[in-house]
Amino acid sequence: MHAMVLHRPGQPLVWETRPLPAPGPGQVRLRVLACAVCRTDLHVVDGELPHPALPRVPGHEIVGEVDATGPGVHGLHPGQRVGVGWLGHTCGHCDCCAAGRENLCDAPGFTGYTRDGGFATHAIAEAGFCLPLPAHADPLHTAPLLCAGLIGWRALKAAGDGRTLGLYGFGAAAHLIAQVAIRQGRRVYAFTRPGDGVAQAFARTLGATWAGGSDEPPPERLDAAILFAPVGGLVPAALAAVRKGGRVVCGGIHMSDIPSFPYRLLWEERELVSVANLTRADGREFLELATRQPLQVHATPYPLEATNQALADLREGRLSGAAVVVP
Repeated sequence: MHAMVLHRPGQPLVWETRPLPAPGPGQVRLRVLACAVCRTDLHVVDGELPHPALPRVPGHEIVGEVDATGPGVHGLHPGQRVGVGWLGHTCGHCDCCAAGRENLCDAPGFTGYTRDGGFATHAIAEAGFCLPLPAHADPLHTAPLLCAGLIGWRALKAAGDGRTLGLYGFGAAAHLIAQVAIRQGRRVYAFTRPGDGVAQAFARTLGATWAGGSDEPPPERLDAAILFAPVGGLVPAALAAVRKGGRVVCGGIHMSDIPSFPYRLLWEERELVSVANLTRADGREFLELATRQPLQVHATPYPLEATNQALADLREGRLSGAAVVVP
């Protein structure tokens, strides 16, 4: 098999040829059909997440085909198409797992961070964390649903039922969840990097009521805002944009430091919350929704050997939608 491997944070991934791994008990081996590139991959590669177990194959939005099963695997078979996301293992017995909040497990395993991921021709995954996909699912346009879509869905649920929704950072997650929110009858306000006319036009084509720079106030008060951009300075800006009783949801796994801000921005029962990881229930729920109401997924394919370019394009904001590595 071939893989793009991180040996040192801040350095480019290295192309390697490795022996084909055998699945262990409860595991399956996947032939990777596509793996979308997430901003979390950037945080892993750039060393912004602590204690990565190196060397490591990043990538956690995998569409694959089962090509081998380990002992004790039931319900999955060779040739079956499945998806694998960020959450790759939970302990099953800590307080959070027992309470049905496996996304907050005390001893989790994360695909592409604590275990090898999908920037490769093959990957090992726990069978219980594989999400069955329709046999006809297009890998290129399905892969971004497995994290950008899922974390966007969890963030949207956390935002509540407000009719006016701001999305800060209009990339892979926002372009998907904007469509869901608009179908729910909400008005979506898209905030991009200042001066990014391309991203603003992209948001309008998907039905956004308004699109502008993150340094601009929206034309009306927001009921809620979701931050996908990992910029701490946007937190006070979003709090200033939401109405009394409004909610700001931080949807990323990493963010630059939040600057101090006056209490009046939080006062009047505004709320600031985060979402962390996701659950398998989130995955089943969102993929069922996306099957019933297909989303317009904008995906740019990259061959496996161009994974570093895909990461660079995401880092520099050169993408509309999602980058997807196709081995």
